[in-house]
Amino acid sequence: MEFSLTPERQAIRDNVEKVCADFADDYWLEHDRTGEFPDAFYQAMANGGWLGITLPEAYGGSGLGVIEAAVMMHAVAGSPGAMSAASGIHIHIFGANSITVFGTGEQKARWLPDLAKGKVMPCFGITEPDAGLDTGNLTTRAERTNKGYVVHGKKIWTTTARQADKILLLARTTPREDCKRPTDGLSLFYTDLDRDYCDVREIDKMGRKAIDSNEVFIDGLPVALDERIGEEGKGFKYLLHSLNPERIVIGIEAVGIGQNALARATRYAKDRVVFGRPIGQNQAIQHPLAKNWIELQAAYLMAMYAAQLYDSGEPCGPEANAAKYLGAEAGFAACTQSVMTHGGMGYAKEFHVERLMREVLIARIAPVSPALILCHIAEKVLGLPKSY
Repeated sequence: MEFSLTPERQAIRDNVEKVCADFADDYWLEHDRTGEFPDAFYQAMANGGWLGITLPEAYGGSGLGVIEAAVMMHAVAGSPGAMSAASGIHIHIFGANSITVFGTGEQKARWLPDLAKGKVMPCFGITEPDAGLDTGNLTTRAERTNKGYVVHGKKIWTTTARQADKILLLARTTPREDCKRPTDGLSLFYTDLDRDYCDVREIDKMGRKAIDSNEVFIDGLPVALDERIGEEGKGFKYLLHSLNPERIVIGIEAVGIGQNALARATRYAKDRVVFGRPIGQNQAIQHPLAKNWIELQAAYLMAMYAAQLYDSGEPCGPEANAAKYLGAEAGFAACTQSVMTHGGMGYAKEFHVERLMREVLIARIAPVSPALILCHIAEKVLGLPKSY
């Protein structure tokens, strides 16, 4: 594994940073206050061709791998936009993977070019209020009709549903009691988020206000047969192809946010003078920040290692989970320490570190909890009995 970026990957980083530089602290602070979606940033990334970085060249993308996507999203999350900037676009980065791998040629030609150009905004309709991470317990159902399916159910924590034109929807097509495994009998669809049949209700939440999170209530949504991805009943299997890239990307996004916070804390520690000396001269300030740097570097390397494994076609489940775990923990620790380094001013919005701390917390919670990652490692790597 090469630990330094190739010239091509460095060029990705440099060019993405140039785009992000046009959207400074004040832009993101205002969007955090108002909750307005960052359309200008989204369009700038679309205009640069960045939304299609992992999509096939034949459909308007760049055909690059998860390593390049990780480099890009590390730069995006490390900008003042933090998780608001990253969350506004990262469904384009890994969300279409199931279409790319399992979609028909006609489906890819119909759907992927618009995704690459940012002409449509998709959202994930996976999580449900009564299922959480127990995907096999989903109750949203897709009933077969002469023309396709009719969907009834509800989803929660559906990011960008307020903005979305399309939804990547997981629904049960075979009753759970008729399936050998709980995750059998689930089918994956990519269809219009039609407001005539879908009621989108925004969730007022702690952070990342500019990127909406929602409950979606689905009542009789018609879905055409050619909007199903792959075979009926194998949707969970198809979805798994997006999970490892997602965890790698979320992990490295948290690293970027943590590094942003660390840089702000370091500057403040150099400039803030108390009792006649900069507070950064005190070891009680120095040592926690130095520890943050070490942890962030380790998390970054794990994410890049997991991305390399994925792009090489090697198994990478434990490494992808470890990357998400380490990145989220290190990012949160760095953001928290940045607030503490700023003292009372760390609680003030004008210094931005409280916003970074609120946003990086998302990476600890989603898309999988730290506890479940530890369960996965214990079972799959250490060979311990399954605990749940």
